[in-house]
Amino acid sequence: MTNNEHQWARALSRRRAMCGLAGFLAGSPRLWGQQDPFRDHSRVPGLNELLSAFDFEPVFHAKVSREAYDYTSLGVDGEFTLRRNRAAFDWVRIVPKRFVDVTNINTQTELFGSNLAFPILVAPSAGHGQLHPRGELATHEGTTAASDTPMIVSNNASFPMDKIAAAAKGTLWFQLYPRQQIEASRDLVEGAVAAGAKAIVVTVDQQSPYYERQLHNRNLATSPPPSRRASARSGPPGPGLTYRITDNRLWYQWDFIDKLRPLVKVPMVIKGILTPEDAVLCIQHGADGVLVSNHGGRSLDYDPSTLEVLPEIVDAVSGKVPVIIDSGFRRGSDVFKALALGARAVCLGRVPRWGLGAYGAAGVERVLEIMQTELTQTMAQAGRPTLASIDRGAVLTDFS
Repeated sequence: MTNNEHQWARALSRRRAMCGLAGFLAGSPRLWGQQDPFRDHSRVPGLNELLSAFDFEPVFHAKVSREAYDYTSLGVDGEFTLRRNRAAFDWVRIVPKRFVDVTNINTQTELFGSNLAFPILVAPSAGHGQLHPRGELATHEGTTAASDTPMIVSNNASFPMDKIAAAAKGTLWFQLYPRQQIEASRDLVEGAVAAGAKAIVVTVDQQSPYYERQLHNRNLATSPPPSRRASARSGPPGPGLTYRITDNRLWYQWDFIDKLRPLVKVPMVIKGILTPEDAVLCIQHGADGVLVSNHGGRSLDYDPSTLEVLPEIVDAVSGKVPVIIDSGFRRGSDVFKALALGARAVCLGRVPRWGLGAYGAAGVERVLEIMQTELTQTMAQAGRPTLASIDRGAVLTDFS
């Protein structure tokens, strides 16, 4: 065999070996369980390619840290309430009216003296700085660009209220986690109002929060050495131990609202209401609005969904104050269903966070515009061209 023939034989053997390896790998479940190493998976779709709020979540997931994603997506404990919030929308069916002129769809409404282009607000959520370098500044820019959607600034925002207000000229509200000392609460309220807050939202459903998934992540990231583990206890106690609430929020009582009410010179909304009895008490203690919320499934697991308790709360309030709702809203048709059951407006929590983490201010604007467009389309298809025409006859419910 000549030298050239030897070289050709060795090359053929190598090719056969490579083909055999490729065939083995192609059939390997371990390889198929991993990301394809031979393709570029880094492409982020353009904003114009995203057609629903759900399209933003995978981009958000790819671009933010695990901690930030879990904080945004998680619910408390087994996440029953988180799932039930979404399931409830399947229990409400839309009943369309035919032969209705839907040439002009009017989504405008009024809330506490402000005119809204759509009955949609951005719910308070903490720490936008972990999603985007400009945090709430970018969120405010996006909400303002999206038909001046009111943004409720979290008490735990990454930036001060005055800096957020200076980022854009849109409508801002402020969320207050009450402080046990009334003077501390007064300082927060007065500072927010001085910065331009048009309303104060008092959150009352987070008396002793801890999030199981966050604790797992924290332990994985900062597991203490064996000598310290016995004393580094956090979260719920082990067997045989007494769990004492140390978050100092058990002092939440109605008399605190009585003390706070004279200090709030703008409309005051109480957030976290899930029963008609509490809604009535909100009015008796001076609230200007009620926000039906289970904190997006992040407060007490096995809470009911907000949508299923909305009708009885609306009935109890009897039009004395506006009823707003949040928790689980992802589509314009979801908003339509809440309006049909009596809500004046809907707050979106996770959806604008997805937009912010994925694309910054432009993402916030785009995801809100998608929700607004979906609401308009649903109204047209349902034969309900105005918000006033969206009544309980527009839906059939099957809550269980």
